[in-house]
Amino acid sequence: MTLAPHEQLPDHDRPPDPRPASARVRRARTTPPWWFALPALLLFAFVVLVPSVRGVYYAFTDWDGLDPHFSFVGLGNFSDMFRDSDAVQAVWHTLLIAVSITVIQNAVGLGLALGVNTAIKSRNVLRVFLFAPAVITPIVTAYLWRNLLGPDGAVNSLLGAAGLDSWQQDWLGSPRLALWAVVGVIVWQFAGYSMVIFLAGLQSVPKEVHEAAAIDGAGPVRRFWSVTRPLLAPAFTINLMLSIIGGIKLFDQVYALTGGGPGHATDTLSTLIYKDAFTLGEFGYSIALAVVLTIIVAVFSTGEYLVLSRNERAAS
Repeated sequence: MTLAPHEQLPDHDRPPDPRPASARVRRARTTPPWWFALPALLLFAFVVLVPSVRGVYYAFTDWDGLDPHFSFVGLGNFSDMFRDSDAVQAVWHTLLIAVSITVIQNAVGLGLALGVNTAIKSRNVLRVFLFAPAVITPIVTAYLWRNLLGPDGAVNSLLGAAGLDSWQQDWLGSPRLALWAVVGVIVWQFAGYSMVIFLAGLQSVPKEVHEAAAIDGAGPVRRFWSVTRPLLAPAFTINLMLSIIGGIKLFDQVYALTGGGPGHATDTLSTLIYKDAFTLGEFGYSIALAVVLTIIVAVFSTGEYLVLSRNERAAS
């Protein structure tokens, strides 16, 4: 049999590709080779992975940050950490701040979102006003509130002008109040950020669902709990994840507001890492603290994500 130049015998050993030829060509054109990502991966490994692995190695040494000669101490830094009352207290403060910020900030943010998700005429102005603190640099916010909460600051002046002299406090100088003053500053700054995420979730809820629930006789509280809350599951996941991770890693505001004081009343793992490394020169010990901080972030964020994603799937 003679074939024309443009013809060929069919290949019976290879199954035909079910996709049309145009789809195969389009896929070949739109799928870039994997090695396009190789430069970025190499840069990431050089800047992040290699220093991280090397840092973990230093956590098992007595390196002081300057001397090229140091000794391998094994788990000595970690065992010292559990005997160090300041480190144990810093872990407790870190978890207390993270949980407090997560609960209070998201409760306030959700309340604000519900308030501005209405037909009031000033809702757009209120949204901008409430979100504005979140765009201010954290260190600027901390120094602002450091002046406001000082013994002669505006907060005590307002309390005195209102006749509430007994309420006047050294808010950042009291071991009993300083930690909660820090929490209050963080909530003030980032509650508007949580509000925006909740507001986006609220605006994605179909109005027909609320109208149907109202026709069935459900009141505002019942509609929120049974209709709105399940549909806000993705917003809850995002907000709670951001809050818990940010709270555990918190450093800027604590250091600018109190420096970890008075005494060690507001020290977190982040501030203690800074002090041990750059004040005491105990780099090996400070890196061991950083490793523990990394493990805490990984455990809490992973556990929270698994719980929230399961709830999100159940709500959908």
